[in-house]
Amino acid sequence: MARSYMVAFLLLCGVPVHAGLPDTVDKIRPSIVAVGTVKPAKRANAAGPALNYLGTGFVVGNGRQVITNFHVIPQKLDAEAMEALAVFVGRGGSGEARQARVVRSDPDHDVALLEIGGAALPALQLAEPGTVREGEEIAFTGYPIGPVLGLYPATHRGIVSAVTPIVIPAMSSRTLTAEQVRRIRSPFEVYQLDATAYPGNSGSPVYNVRTGRVVGVINSVLVKKTKEAALADPSGITYAIPVRYVRALLDGGR
Repeated sequence: MARSYMVAFLLLCGVPVHAGLPDTVDKIRPSIVAVGTVKPAKRANAAGPALNYLGTGFVVGNGRQVITNFHVIPQKLDAEAMEALAVFVGRGGSGEARQARVVRSDPDHDVALLEIGGAALPALQLAEPGTVREGEEIAFTGYPIGPVLGLYPATHRGIVSAVTPIVIPAMSSRTLTAEQVRRIRSPFEVYQLDATAYPGNSGSPVYNVRTGRVVGVINSVLVKKTKEAALADPSGITYAIPVRYVRALLDGGR
């Protein structure tokens, strides 16, 4: 009761009150979805499952718009099996599949905007571009191992370790890959995170632990192909694409 009075007093005084991470996760969770494909039951067979999880997404805008990584979207669907792009909503056994379509995509920054049918879902708020600082506490929520754990999103916590270019100049032009050359021509910064993400986390929202506002989108595939191409083994470092490219996608451009 005392805490409630204190919160009310701070609000009346105009002092911002931020939630702790457990409260923020409770607020974020209903907006987290899985992205994949679905086949009608009569078309599913031993050659492939009826449901196929490919990554994570999160709801924005009007509640029927979903952001994910471009690389999560399958480039080809099995038309003969009536395979369709889908977004999986809900939690645990109460989850449902909703057919989705790609509205707009930005392969250069590896983000895509989907649209789903049905009732609107709670939408996450986006942070203003350029407001992320190194050392800022963040968290991300998604499906790290896809269907193995089912529709139970997991949250990881860390900090923004660095704001770094997606590709750094090579010691010699001989070591440059075609992908690196292309990135050097169109460079942009990404967030290096002190937290571990897994393949199914691709497309997960990275958000401020206090406000829940999205600051970026988990991505390792695009960044590692350029920034860490010279490494013999994956570094285990997690990266995120800044939210400015999500905003650009929602606005209809880049």
